[in-house]
Amino acid sequence: MPPLDRLRTFPEGWLRYVPAIDSLLKYSWAAGRADLLAGLTVAAVAVPQAIAYALVAGVAPEYGLYCAIVMTAIGALFASSRQLINGPTNAISIAVLSILTPYALLEDKLSAMVMLALLIGAIQVSVALFRLGDLTRYISHSVIVGFTVGASMLLIMDQMKHFLGLHYASDPHDHFVVRFWGTMTEGGSINEHTFMVGAASVLLLLGLRWAKKKLGMVLFPELLVTVVAVTAGTWWLGDLEVALVGAVPPKLPSFAVPDLDLGLARHLAPSALAIGTLGLLEAIAMSKSLAMNTRQKLDLNQICLSEGLANVGSGFFRGLPGSGSLTRSAINLQAGALTQWSGIFAAAAVAVIVLLFAPLAQYIPKACLAGILIVTGVRMIEPRSLRYHLRASNFDAGIVLATALSAVFISIEFCILIGVFLSFMLAVPRAGRMLLTEFSINKDRVLAERLPDDPECSSLLMFGLEGELFFGSASTLEKHLHTIDGRLKSGAKVLILRMKRTRNPDAVCLHILADQVERWESSGVHVMLCGVRDELYQALERTRFNMQQSEVFREQKQRFSSTLAAVQHAYELLGEENNCPHCADIKGKSQEAYYYMV
Repeated sequence: MPPLDRLRTFPEGWLRYVPAIDSLLKYSWAAGRADLLAGLTVAAVAVPQAIAYALVAGVAPEYGLYCAIVMTAIGALFASSRQLINGPTNAISIAVLSILTPYALLEDKLSAMVMLALLIGAIQVSVALFRLGDLTRYISHSVIVGFTVGASMLLIMDQMKHFLGLHYASDPHDHFVVRFWGTMTEGGSINEHTFMVGAASVLLLLGLRWAKKKLGMVLFPELLVTVVAVTAGTWWLGDLEVALVGAVPPKLPSFAVPDLDLGLARHLAPSALAIGTLGLLEAIAMSKSLAMNTRQKLDLNQICLSEGLANVGSGFFRGLPGSGSLTRSAINLQAGALTQWSGIFAAAAVAVIVLLFAPLAQYIPKACLAGILIVTGVRMIEPRSLRYHLRASNFDAGIVLATALSAVFISIEFCILIGVFLSFMLAVPRAGRMLLTEFSINKDRVLAERLPDDPECSSLLMFGLEGELFFGSASTLEKHLHTIDGRLKSGAKVLILRMKRTRNPDAVCLHILADQVERWESSGVHVMLCGVRDELYQALERTRFNMQQSEVFREQKQRFSSTLAAVQHAYELLGEENNCPHCADIKGKSQEAYYYMV
């Protein structure tokens, strides 16, 4: 049986967990050619980036390349997005650097890196298994904007030592800001040759990007050309006494099960949680951005699963932790990738490059990569997006500033938790907003929102509550009920509460409502709840709400029927003894005599 026919015999439910295999069912030679060309284009960018990001994280270049092979392949195999490319990223790498800095010995640093990748992957897989991926939508995008600003500043500060040829003048265990200040003020003279190499890299990269944009060469690999040109020029000029990347072994990553160190795992768990959250936010945000161009429907939990499995795989093959790459994903889309197989082709191409050309990487000047990373750090900050979030609302501006400043002055991984915490804390009061609307009945028997000039009824009051009936809105609910209580002191005998626009009742708000209704009933006010939906009605039943004393009108399929029924019944209760002058002209004999206006 042909391989594709065998795939068609698999249960459909299984194939949706491996989208790349599912894509083969509709694969064609044209799609294969497009994916192959896109994969090769991505690989040309991935190799210099993987080397640079490994140096950012403070580890040898091969570990970045291993990540670019293993994580890219596994991520593509399970990714919901057809164009997302996983692997080492600048944001994750700068976070990893701050975590690995306290480990002086190389073996300790590598053990911590592997454990970190495995923990991040395990957390992300757990999010997918418990189907918590949808919760990421409640984390403000301002967290990513603020983190990007902070990470960009740290990336630039960290790379200045390589760009200028300086050495640490302070303890490398110090915080980034302390280390940067000590290096810049007490680190000795600038190495002129190193600075010239770094400056040449920046100028060449910016020049190539300008020419690329001017000539419309979308797929031109300016990063690779810059690295090759500057490396060749440095080699041709002879011994300039500039620091080089060093030897990169021409071998593929090999599978290895790390030693299980529970103490190390406990120490790294909070950082893994922060970076894992950041990685999911990055991957989901980029997947959504790509989907806007491709009109693809995404599965957020599948994205979480692919990120988790990719990081676990990277850990078992001694690779860096990573996430979805904005640069490589955009290039993949622009290069015409149609399915997830472009990522698998990109990983295979990186593996071939490592086997054939890895020995040449030892001649790459660190200043060249530092120049590229400084340009990348500057470009990470999008002024338009930053201004937009700062101007949009105090909510967004506060999260952006708090996340960015905590990244610079506290820690890069802790800032993510701060941003997420603030996102939730500021979102709860906003979600807890509840509106109170007073309704009135005019002389034409029309129910509508009461205006200040409308006549006041001394017998019947009608209010509508709108919003979430959960603990976050408890204080607002109490305030509104207190307002109604003040209006009832004018002598009204019947109160109608329209509850149709209330949602998600919980114990706190139900208790507040029941307690207040009981007080009103005991003071002689007849309370009716109308527009009560099934969710609220069932909650009232479960919590033993006194429906015998307070009347409850459930929402019907006809428009406004329960509200009109409640009004009709209110006038029946008031009867002929109702002496309110406003009510004298509007009492009807049937429900149909009333109308509802919105």
